[in-house]
Amino acid sequence: MSTMLHTVSKEDNYLFEGKRKRLVEILKTKGISNLKVLDAIAKIPRHWFFESSASRTALLEHAYSDKAMPIGAGQTISQPYTVAFQTEMLNIQPGEKVLEIGTGCGYQTAVLLAMDAKVFSIERQKLLYDKTKILLPNLGYNGARLIFGDGYKGLPRHAPFDKIIVTAAAPYIPNDLLEQLKIGGTMIIPLGEGETQEMVLLKKTTATQFDKKTLGTFRFVPLLPDKAG
Repeated sequence: MSTMLHTVSKEDNYLFEGKRKRLVEILKTKGISNLKVLDAIAKIPRHWFFESSASRTALLEHAYSDKAMPIGAGQTISQPYTVAFQTEMLNIQPGEKVLEIGTGCGYQTAVLLAMDAKVFSIERQKLLYDKTKILLPNLGYNGARLIFGDGYKGLPRHAPFDKIIVTAAAPYIPNDLLEQLKIGGTMIIPLGEGETQEMVLLKKTTATQFDKKTLGTFRFVPLLPDKAG
């Protein structure tokens, strides 16, 4: 995957405005109602988060379809509904400290920033990390702390977090992440090692106790340990 970035223009972004509006209407029919989430989806140029290669041109036709798409390094940009759903379920408030596990191409990160969250995001794929740390500011999404590291370990030196969002399928809930969630905080994580996973919402009620809800079946790439080159 080439890490070359394209110059972002207002004219280019304007061409896709209608497609984003149609995507928002699709999300509404699927139950997404948080106005700030919908506004973020309506404004963020999803087509700029695909890999910068010849294949990118072919993918642009589907940039605002409600489907996951490849972004390189064996990873995907999540289905817009999944991004909107996870964000809405976290009920993010302005100024909250949010830990994102799996930066990927940065699209979910941009949505979190649009929610006025203070974002810390971990990516294990160096190729994606290197690209995204340049791409997000290039698109005007500043302020996120991006870290190349192991998502299973979280960021203990920046804990506790008000919210934690995991954007890859975990076989279990990492204990380090549970410890780094503040009391009263919420984590959303897809659990399972098969082709589909159960979305789980956890609310930390005491230092060792959690309320747990399952929120339906989704499909994610696996959450892998350690760093990858």
